[in-house]
Amino acid sequence: MELSVVIPVFNEVESIALLIDEICARLDDKLDYEIIVVDDGSTDSTPGVLQSSRQAHPQLRVLRHRMCCGQSAAIASGVQAAASSWIATLDGDGQNDPADILTLYRALDKSFSAGMLVTGYRKQRRDDWLKRVSSRIANAVRAWVLGDDTPDSACGLRVFARETFLALPQFDHMHRFLPALVQRQGGRVLSIEVQHRPRARGVSKYGVHDRLWVGIVDMFGVRWLQRRSRRPVVSEIE
Repeated sequence: MELSVVIPVFNEVESIALLIDEICARLDDKLDYEIIVVDDGSTDSTPGVLQSSRQAHPQLRVLRHRMCCGQSAAIASGVQAAASSWIATLDGDGQNDPADILTLYRALDKSFSAGMLVTGYRKQRRDDWLKRVSSRIANAVRAWVLGDDTPDSACGLRVFARETFLALPQFDHMHRFLPALVQRQGGRVLSIEVQHRPRARGVSKYGVHDRLWVGIVDMFGVRWLQRRSRRPVVSEIE
């Protein structure tokens, strides 16, 4: 198994089946892969749609949270269940282009022992003006406080080693701070420009409050972790 594609979803009945079809069209005959969709307690018909998709795509696995635990928890559940040592993540709303999965995967340096994160950079955002402005402000503040040198820290399209992710501190909303957390562990982060598409179906699950005020509290928590981090250089005396 070369790659496990992990997709967290919550109430994406209109988008998820088409996204799975598109991922398979992009990855078939190119990689030995699996898709793990983690249904984070959806209250619509998403579970039924996923069951139908399983019949069409044998490489699809479906996990379900009994209640909504948040996007970070859904990603963590998928990574823990993955059969591959290498993980790709993307959002379930269809705004990430599955064609970029291979681009990020091929840019991954698997020999980098401290771990590497290849993350998307949505330079041309296809959201409404309020989301674009709030995201621009959030990324600027994050870069200033955390020094992660990442233009789009919250992009859901990423590729990384499973063991790199599992070594990170786990908390609600941690997916927004993966670059800073990977760097804290001594890892390397590479940002690559990716496509971003307008949301064609469904509605966003996040508002300005979720993206800004909650993120500020989490950001200073990550800053605290950075300041408490020490990475010793160990050598054995013979």
